[in-house]
Amino acid sequence: MTASFSSTMTAAGQTIAIKAPLEGWLAPLSEIPDPVFAGGMLGDGVAIDPTGAVLHAPCAGTVASLAATGHAVTLRLEGGAELLVHLGVDTVAMGGRGFTPLVAQDQSVAAGDPLVRFELDAVVTGAASAMTPVLLLASEEWTLESKRDPGLVKVGDTVMTLRRVADEGAATAEGSASPDEELVRELSVPLRHGIHARPAARLRQVATSFDAVVRMEIAGKSASLRSPVGVLALGIKLGDRISLHARGSQAGDVLDALEALIASGMGELAHSDEQLAPQPVCAAAPAPVTRRVTAIAADGTLAGVVAAPGVAVGQAVHYRLGEVEVAEGSGDPAIERVLLDGTLSELRARIAQESEGAPDHAASILAAHAVMLEDEDLLAAAHEAMAKGESAGAAWRLAIGSQVDLLLRSGDARLAERVDDMRDLERQVLCALIGGDAIGFALPENAVVIAEDLLPSQLMALDPERLEAICLVNGGPTSHVAILAAGLGVPMLVAMGTALDDIAEGTVLVVDAAAARLETGASQARIDGVREQLATQAARRAAALEARGPCHTVDGSRIEVFANLGSLADARQAMASGAEGSGLLRSEFLFVERAQAPSAAQQLETYQAIADVLEGRPLIVRLLDIGGDKPAPFLPMAPEENPALGLRGIRVGLAYPEILEAQVEAILSVRPFGQCKIMVPMVASLSELRAVRAVVDGVAARLGLVEPVSLGIMVETPAAAATADILAREADFLSVGTNDLTQYALAMDRGNAAVASAIDGLHPAVLRLIALTCEGGARHGRWTGVCGSLASDPLAVPLLLGLGVAELSATPAQVPDIKALVTGLTIESCRALAAQALECGSAAEVRELVREFLKEQGA
Repeated sequence: MTASFSSTMTAAGQTIAIKAPLEGWLAPLSEIPDPVFAGGMLGDGVAIDPTGAVLHAPCAGTVASLAATGHAVTLRLEGGAELLVHLGVDTVAMGGRGFTPLVAQDQSVAAGDPLVRFELDAVVTGAASAMTPVLLLASEEWTLESKRDPGLVKVGDTVMTLRRVADEGAATAEGSASPDEELVRELSVPLRHGIHARPAARLRQVATSFDAVVRMEIAGKSASLRSPVGVLALGIKLGDRISLHARGSQAGDVLDALEALIASGMGELAHSDEQLAPQPVCAAAPAPVTRRVTAIAADGTLAGVVAAPGVAVGQAVHYRLGEVEVAEGSGDPAIERVLLDGTLSELRARIAQESEGAPDHAASILAAHAVMLEDEDLLAAAHEAMAKGESAGAAWRLAIGSQVDLLLRSGDARLAERVDDMRDLERQVLCALIGGDAIGFALPENAVVIAEDLLPSQLMALDPERLEAICLVNGGPTSHVAILAAGLGVPMLVAMGTALDDIAEGTVLVVDAAAARLETGASQARIDGVREQLATQAARRAAALEARGPCHTVDGSRIEVFANLGSLADARQAMASGAEGSGLLRSEFLFVERAQAPSAAQQLETYQAIADVLEGRPLIVRLLDIGGDKPAPFLPMAPEENPALGLRGIRVGLAYPEILEAQVEAILSVRPFGQCKIMVPMVASLSELRAVRAVVDGVAARLGLVEPVSLGIMVETPAAAATADILAREADFLSVGTNDLTQYALAMDRGNAAVASAIDGLHPAVLRLIALTCEGGARHGRWTGVCGSLASDPLAVPLLLGLGVAELSATPAQVPDIKALVTGLTIESCRALAAQALECGSAAEVRELVREFLKEQGA
């Protein structure tokens, strides 16, 4: 039979009338003696206590699911809504006795068609209850508009009405889309690396903030923007021509926002003459991972690919975990869906809890996992598999498998590395479903972990105090595990091949990531030498941590060693590392992942929390620095030929004064007053500093503040360095952002792979600009600091001190090492070193010069 779909379009949107599928007594869901149905865990609806013996179709649709035991039917309706009719409570335990299906899976039915014949007496005596729920399964696009009051009903009576939410308030103004009209926008992709994980997540964030449904299409393939994994699988690259398709009351608005976001490049805008870099090609079809055959060399070494730097000594520990068994299901799709959805909800909550207080590198990966757990295509695939009789675990494994296949088929090696994240989520969910431990592996002391591969959650569960290094048979240098290892300071080599299998458990190993090799037969002298090197480094760190007081050079010069922060977790780590304060709080972490700018109150809550953790120590807050490589969703900017030279830094704040004023108000409201200082990013002229000073003074007056506010600048442009003496007349301090200063001074885009490897902040030109800055600041009694990456580089530290830098703001993990290094130097020797460096012809010469200097100093 062919379904005759019937729905009504009203001023409120598309509606579907749901008829009584049984004759009997209509009641609210709350009267069903089952918490799953009564609590609306599956969805909203009504209940019927039947008096008849035939279940009829409550509306037209397609049989999306028919329980093997015949006791439950799910219909897929026009517009994608799903309706479940579940005959009785716990009727799955009857094993099909008394139920005779009259339709088949995927069959189209009309309203009133018979679906299942059942023996009412058998249900009454064999089940917990005969009460039958009629449910609209949870949906973002459909909701219940009305329900009939309780009472007797006969087959065909209207018992409730569904309304399509996506159509609600469909605009009728000129130029707006009607609910059923699909708007299409075509555009080329200007992102240097195409649409990978980060842009896909940003697109989802924008798409879900509008009342519209959006999909992306290329070459006949399409994916919902609500599914980041589906978007990744499209394999969209630089220059590809795509189309965006939107339907809903805000279809036009969402397309405008998405087009502007994509055109902005999201921090990865390719230059007009830039071409797609050749990508390693994966297998055309998914296949078992091929283990690269390798052998240990005659000298006992094995080469690998560096994923995280460092050197370590430890014992070989082979990390092996068995496959997770999938539990048999109940046979009831509704029960399995509740089980899976509940497990996913618990896992999302656990990930959110683990994200709180996690370091930035770990928090970003946990956030990516949380987004994947909300992937609509992934959930839909799992629900479909359960509807066909699979258990929750089997359905989840099938859904993950299909997404993995898509990523592998993309032909993009970078996307293939995200397969690890999918497998990680597969394992975590399957273990949670059976109540097991996804990790369950205890490390011995001094472990060099050897594994086929390692999942992010597995690494995060290992005891970092016992973990010395990681060596993987497979793996990639840009995987999430590699990012985590680097954040932990754990050396890691990947792609080492089958030779790792031949290493006996407990073998003493030297992992030298600097040389990209594993030493399996190191001499005792070599082992002792590495251990001595590590012990010396550890002793210096411990001494720096124990001292915790003000940092001085050997000859008594005061050098403040601060930490760069990007979160509350960073602040806690900085305190544990002995930081004397924060020389840079990157405030954009509050802005970049939001659909709207945070309010002053929201910002104050975070700034105050960080200030409290610092216990009164200085906190320098950089004003919002977006644009260029740091776009924000709520400020989609027009594409620029060269965004690094366009609207970014303080130029954005001055262009959007309401955002600037809200941020200044939040900073000035932190207590105690004066702990927070304000730093202006990307200053190029005195007029910009004066404009910000006027805003600060105005907000301070409105808040009734009479004490002066410390306002400094970041020196990131050659213009600021060259006019530092002029800027220092009105700036309270200067802080050099060496990352941007280097790329502007050398005319090399740090985001351009063709030249990025040649960018080095120790280039004599950059050092001369830093010297100019220090001289200009000193002329007016202003101190100069460095908050860029050079402050964390041991080779740069003696040069910076010699040039006149009085404050170093490093990454939290590097603070002890930097303090230990400073306490072993003299300003006089550093000045002599800096004078020599300024006369060098290249950054390489400078680095060699400093290496020799540190050897002489015994540092």
